[in-house]
Amino acid sequence: MSIWKRKPLGQLIEEASESEKGLKKTLTASGLTALGVGAIIGAGLFSITGLAAATNAGPAITISFVVAAIGCLFAGLCYAEFSSMIPVAGSAYTYSFATMGEFVAWIIGWDLVLEYAVGAATVSISWSRYLTKFLDGYGIHLSEQLTHSPFEGGLINIPAVLIVMVMSLVLMRGTKESALVNGIIVLLKVSVVLVFIALGWQYIRPENYTPYIPENTGTFGEFGFTGIIRAAAIVFFAYIGFDAVSTAAQEAKNPKRDMPIGILLSLIICTVLYILFAHVMTGVVNYSAFAGADGIAPVAIAIDHMGVADASGMITPAYPWLNKAIILAILAGYASVILVMLMGQSRVFFSMSKDGLMPKVFSEVHPKYRTPAKNNLLFMLIVSLFAAFVPARVVGEMTSIGTLFAFILVCLGVIVMRRTMPDAPRAFKTPLVPLVPILGVGVCLFMMVFLPLDTWIRLIVWMMIGFDLYIFYGMKHSILNGGSFDGKSYRIVSLSGLAMVVALVVVAFVHHSNPEIDDTFLYYFSLIFAAIHAVVYALSYKKNK
Repeated sequence: MSIWKRKPLGQLIEEASESEKGLKKTLTASGLTALGVGAIIGAGLFSITGLAAATNAGPAITISFVVAAIGCLFAGLCYAEFSSMIPVAGSAYTYSFATMGEFVAWIIGWDLVLEYAVGAATVSISWSRYLTKFLDGYGIHLSEQLTHSPFEGGLINIPAVLIVMVMSLVLMRGTKESALVNGIIVLLKVSVVLVFIALGWQYIRPENYTPYIPENTGTFGEFGFTGIIRAAAIVFFAYIGFDAVSTAAQEAKNPKRDMPIGILLSLIICTVLYILFAHVMTGVVNYSAFAGADGIAPVAIAIDHMGVADASGMITPAYPWLNKAIILAILAGYASVILVMLMGQSRVFFSMSKDGLMPKVFSEVHPKYRTPAKNNLLFMLIVSLFAAFVPARVVGEMTSIGTLFAFILVCLGVIVMRRTMPDAPRAFKTPLVPLVPILGVGVCLFMMVFLPLDTWIRLIVWMMIGFDLYIFYGMKHSILNGGSFDGKSYRIVSLSGLAMVVALVVVAFVHHSNPEIDDTFLYYFSLIFAAIHAVVYALSYKKNK
């Protein structure tokens, strides 16, 4: 058996028919556009944007949103072809399993687990900061020691942990969002953006845009051109949910015409709103005000500066009620976003377990609630630890690099699929293949390169842990391959692992060579981790030679 063995399309379509009873084709171009706008405008805009402006791009954060949107456009068109071929309301894990084989599916699935888990952690940290701001308005001041991570001057972020636990428990009990509830949440998110832009525009201070592109500090990624591109990679988080448009291809009345319209229109609308939002945000208050722990709640900071300054320079907010109302809406919307991210992560893990690539315990369903409760418990613990002790910058960048990596694999998948499955039925075809997928890979990889090297180290370490699980568990319990692989398959995985070892050492060395960065622990951890895995992968290769 081989790691390149694909899950039959017929089997997936049969599973979709049984589990979803055949989805009705009801969505028009306008419906797909509305779906896209609702999915794209989410937590990323209200959380990571301020930090990216403060430390990377300054007012030029607006340009960063355009760069990120271009990457989304190419990847979205590739996602659309996948989803039109495989009529399953699933994820890139399912798509790749049917088109590129088990090994690539494992890589994408493991990456998606990272994306969803750290994404939920990022949103929960931002939720904590908005909650603190909301309570401050009523004279209730939470201790900084209990609302910040140790890296931000605190001990533990308890509110972030609590919201993760509550949403995980809701998932374990079972949740089924109605169209009405979902519509209200979408309306809240879009309304917050529109109200913020409309009311904030009159309090823009032109001096806050000078300089529009702050001069580079001499450090790669801190302002200037490199800062704009690094910020684009970071705010890519704000476009998470974009692939939701492509996954609805099987419900489109005329996917060949409506899919590109839905993708392009939703992306254009959201990008324009993002640019206006960022323009107002950095106009009412200098971008430097978003530095520090409060930068994860930029809307609250900006609204506090929407007012007239007195002789001493003190600003009295013109809309004190607005801050509380908008923060309350953001808190409610965030809860839903955290729920969806935790659910997406658990469903990917559930699918991997059902395919035998993870222990069966993670695909067991609760006898009463019919949910993967043990799966939810595991990630409640993992995400809570991230939320409690890891800074928002770190988890935000990990979410972005995980998403960019997944988009690259999907773009490559379209090129591979056109060669290996040229006659498979497609309701929508990505235009100008291989140009569009290559551009998608290029733009996403370009943004990834500009992310901090410590983020790359964490991604490589995470992927190597995934390789460990696949070699020592997944390959032995694979249902598709009957737990039996030839020596060549083991050698390919082992060599891939050795390539990751080399990449980890190189990135760690380059990162450590920067005299402005103190990363002694991360550097030696990387070297020890790489050395151990070099031995493990070498022995695995030799054993199967």
